[in-house]
This record gives sequence, C-alpha cells and structure tokens, in this order.
Amino acid sequence: MDSSLDVSVDTVGVVKPSVAVIIAAFNEEKHIIERIKNLLNQDYQQDLLNIYIGSDGSDDKTCELIESLAHPRVRLFPFKQRRGKVAVLNDLISTVNEPIIVMSDANTSFSSSAISHLVRHFDKASIGAVCGELDLIEMDKTNNKDNLYWRYEQFLKDHEGVLGGLLGANGGIYAFRQSLYEPLPTDTIVDDFTIAMRISLSGYQVVYDREARATEEIAPSLADEYKRRVRIGMGNYQAMARLPDALNPRHGWLWFTYVSHKVGRWLVPHALLLTLFCSLMLSHKMFYAAVLLVQISAYCIVWLAPKVFSQNQTPAFVQILSFFVKMNVALGHGFIKWSLPGSTGVWARTAR
Repeated sequence: MDSSLDVSVDTVGVVKPSVAVIIAAFNEEKHIIERIKNLLNQDYQQDLLNIYIGSDGSDDKTCELIESLAHPRVRLFPFKQRRGKVAVLNDLISTVNEPIIVMSDANTSFSSSAISHLVRHFDKASIGAVCGELDLIEMDKTNNKDNLYWRYEQFLKDHEGVLGGLLGANGGIYAFRQSLYEPLPTDTIVDDFTIAMRISLSGYQVVYDREARATEEIAPSLADEYKRRVRIGMGNYQAMARLPDALNPRHGWLWFTYVSHKVGRWLVPHALLLTLFCSLMLSHKMFYAAVLLVQISAYCIVWLAPKVFSQNQTPAFVQILSFFVKMNVALGHGFIKWSLPGSTGVWARTAR
C-alpha cells in the first residue's frame, strides 16, 4: 500500500493524513477493550485511523480479548516471546504505512479530539513530533499525590515548546512522522524521551499541544511508584550517555533546556551526597555544622513523617520535602542500577 495515497481532504480543503496508533501491551486484559473503544471513538476520520497492538508475550487474556472484537481497523501482533517494549515498538512501526504515528499506552485514555489536535500540526513540514498533555490520576480518579510537581512539568513543557526546546514527550500521548523513526536499541528504557530527542536533534521541531489531552492512572502503591521512578532514573542516565550531541551548545534553546531542565535535575542526587560529605568534613566550622544539621534534620523529618502523620494530615511543607527526597533517592537508585551491568528493556507491569 502506498502511504502517499492514505490521505483525505475535508470539506474546507485541508488534507488529512492516515494515522497509526501504536500500543505495546503486556498483560493488559483489564484495560485493553476500554482502550480500543476509546481510540475507535476519536473524532478523527475513522477510515484514516488504524490501531496496531503488539502483545509482548502476554500470558493473560489480552490477545483473546482483542481477537474477540474482530475489528477491521485493529491489528494484533501476538508476539509469543517477551522481549521488552522497545523491541515490540520497533517491529510494529516497521509494519505501518501510515505517515503519522501516534504513540500511547494501554492504560491511557484520550479525549475525543486528542488525535485531531495532535495531527493538525503536521501540515507544517518543519514539525517532526507533537506532544500532548497527560494528566495523571489516582485509581479513584482524583488528582495524583504529585500534582504540584506534574503541573510544573506541564508548565515547563508548554514553554519549552514555544522556545523550540521541548524535551522528550509524554509517553501516553505523542505523535511523530513515520519517516523520522529510526529503530531504537532494544534495551532502551525511556523510549518516548529518546524518540522525541532524536527528532529534535535531527533538526525538526517538537511542539506541545495542551488541547491534545489524555489521562493515565498512576501506580496505586508507594512501592510500585518507587519502582517506576527507579526505572525512569535508569533511563535518564542511559539517555544522557547515548545522546551526547544534546550537550552541544549549537542546538541553542534545545541545549539550554536540556542542560537546565534535565541534566541539572539528574545530577541532584550526586550534589546532595557531595553536600552531605563536604558538610561533614567541614563540620568543625560553625557555618558548615549548621548546614549539616539542616540536612540531617530534613532527612529525619522525611523518615519520621509517615510514623507521625496520617496521609491526609501531613503538613504541606513536609509533603514537598518528602517528595523531593524520595524522588532523588529513587533517581540515585536508578543511577546505581544503570551503572551496574544487566539493565534491560523489559518492563515489570505494575498493578493498576
């Protein structure tokens, strides 16, 4: 099939391209039917929208449920061996002819106009990828416990997009030109960040569209959320090592946002340890003894908070302090795991 023919012209003369929605799934029997129905209910022209789902060795009813739909625009690739998300994505994307690819997850839900808002930007040849806005929610549909931090992230993405320095994408909702995709190493951990950064570094613009909205449930337990953050931490350091060109100032705003937003944050665990060590070594001086006391006090507060306060009664400043410390502990843990041999692209599904 010639992808150049997979377009349509609407009533006002705007050419609409065909779109492939790509989802890699592992044991998603709880969400997969709802997810497919959500995509089939998009307001984008239906005959231009196809859904490709790759099962990464699922051993539940994921494949059986998809097959039971027998929908002509839903294609299932039931890979028997579990190889990791990126291996599945590489295989799926290599099979599509649609010029625009929309990436998402099985536990994400799009607003009805999400794909239309993503795709509208590709009428400009300079646009290589579009990131939508992802709202994270608890299983009871309330705002997630890290809501303030996530709103800050959304704020940064919005303004980075205006500057031409948007970093990565929200994995649950983003789109890019199929022609710009280069297969990723199968051990890649943060595929959404890497795909979007590669497109940016190749000279195309990555934009942010706040009207392309989606929601996604976060891990229900603190243990699952910690594992997710450790894994993301591993992926951050892996990406930094594999994208050295992003540290070249010739990339202008992209370089500035990358160094200030990402690299600076990724080095915070190292800076905290260095500050603690230096304060300890210099604690014979009053100023550094005071600095050491502040650090120890902060860590003690974080450790004692769950024992002293109930979740709904924890003071706001303690919540913020706890989030900061725990996030950087997980990030530092991710750095250690990445530094050791044996990191893998196979992800462990969290209960949702």
